[in-house]
Amino acid sequence: MELLTDPAVWASFATLVVLEIVLGVDNVIFLSIVSNRLPEAQRARARQVGLIGALVLRILLLASIAWIVSLSQPFVTVAGFGLSWRDVILIAGGLFLIYKAATEIHAEVEGEEPEEHASGAASAGMASVIGQIMLLDLVFSIDSVITAVGVADHLEVMIGAVVIAIMVMMVAAAPIANFVARHPSTKMLALAFLVMIGMALVADGFHYHVERGFIYAAMVFGGFVEVLNLMRGRRVKRLRGI
Repeated sequence: MELLTDPAVWASFATLVVLEIVLGVDNVIFLSIVSNRLPEAQRARARQVGLIGALVLRILLLASIAWIVSLSQPFVTVAGFGLSWRDVILIAGGLFLIYKAATEIHAEVEGEEPEEHASGAASAGMASVIGQIMLLDLVFSIDSVITAVGVADHLEVMIGAVVIAIMVMMVAAAPIANFVARHPSTKMLALAFLVMIGMALVADGFHYHVERGFIYAAMVFGGFVEVLNLMRGRRVKRLRGI
């Protein structure tokens, strides 16, 4: 009961909720794109199952606080560069994200279907999509979990903030995915964002930190320009009577 009446606890909880939601933007974009490979009837379920699995992984990470903190400790030093498991996860995850986004961009530009698209969206596989959602959420959540450990002192507060953030992602994922599916040009923009995020993850893994604020500012600006393009497209169609 003391936790419920402590203003400091509520302040840390509110801070964590906001941080987790903001840091979850990357994951929402990725899962919106990857889930659209599936037949329409399976997309919502894939997103829900993937995010539930991601929630379980985040809670397990939070429950292993000592291990999480140790991830930032170098396990090998080469030429003065200390490599930690956090660095390895960020580099591998960033490269995977760049590869997935680049593959999709190539397919969009060349007008070709990637191998998993060749026999229709159904061949993408529910398990594959769910696995990718969970894998990338693990990469995206490393820093947010470490941040949670630093901001809050109580495990209950950290878990509560993560649960609310995941619930917000579940609500936001469907409209974002549907919007991307209806407007192909926004998919290209989202893929470009993923490449940028992947490069930032790799840079972070090599200890060249890129402020997330710059990335989000670029995303907001790009999104605003895309909104103008969509408005222009609608106006042209209206004038042409399409």
